[in-house]
Amino acid sequence: MENFVSIIVPAYNEEGNIEPLLQKLNEMIERYPGKYEVILIDDGSADKTLDVALNLQQIYSFLRIVKHRKNFGLTQALVSGNSIAKGDAITLFPADLQFDVNDIPLLNEKLREGFDIVTGKKAGKYKKQFVSSIYNTLSRKLFHLPITDQNSIKIMKKEVMDSITLRKDWHRYIVSIAMEKGFSVTEIPVRLYSRYSGNSKFTGFGRIVIGIFDLIAVKIQTSLIRKPMLLFGAIGGALLGLGILIGLVSVIVRIFWHFGYRPVVYLTMILVIAGLLLFIFGFIAEILATIIDKIEKPENFIDKIY
Repeated sequence: MENFVSIIVPAYNEEGNIEPLLQKLNEMIERYPGKYEVILIDDGSADKTLDVALNLQQIYSFLRIVKHRKNFGLTQALVSGNSIAKGDAITLFPADLQFDVNDIPLLNEKLREGFDIVTGKKAGKYKKQFVSSIYNTLSRKLFHLPITDQNSIKIMKKEVMDSITLRKDWHRYIVSIAMEKGFSVTEIPVRLYSRYSGNSKFTGFGRIVIGIFDLIAVKIQTSLIRKPMLLFGAIGGALLGLGILIGLVSVIVRIFWHFGYRPVVYLTMILVIAGLLLFIFGFIAEILATIIDKIEKPENFIDKIY
């Protein structure tokens, strides 16, 4: 039985790409069996992206359009698209035509083998390969991902998107967050091309720095927030141990060499107090994490009921 695929296309100032993209999507839908819908998110475009899409909606019955009041970013575009999607599978596909729409059925075919997420592994060299390799390498280390590329087109069961929480710019880490929820993932090679029209919206060194900090935040929220004592306890224990060690050394020096240095005493007090406070924060955070676990919807974790 074929599944129903919702193709979510975020678009910000992509007026030159909308018509050729929809033409290619129409050809793909006619060529491959299955049921598809395309949800185009106009993310506060300042050009004619929305006008072009509205005109084309008269031609393509599969097209649905969502308009944002302003540019909220790619992550919110994906969340908005998922909120109205009718399909049982969600495909995240950019509007710039850098990927081949004919790879969507291939991703879907792999998904139907039983995986929860199938992501594309970009083949060949491309402009942002260095930046992408940084994200992917760090992600594999932190989240033990079984894939090499999570910054590509992807398809997933709708329950995956429904079960995860995405904050601004966290679209890069959908796979990492989903894996922490217990969903399975694999990848297949996909083709990558140059942007058809317009300029990339993801440029600048600042995005690399933001991306790395986001990665750390994702790790903390998905893992350490569930066991906060691992974070607060480890740091608190280190500070407490260091304070005790410095205190002992200062006492020994005072006894045997009759030498004392008052700032060392202050440092010892600060380290011990800071360590104890972090332990207390850890206990409080553990209690909050327990409350979160109790109010979390069970259906977000259940795979099957027998």
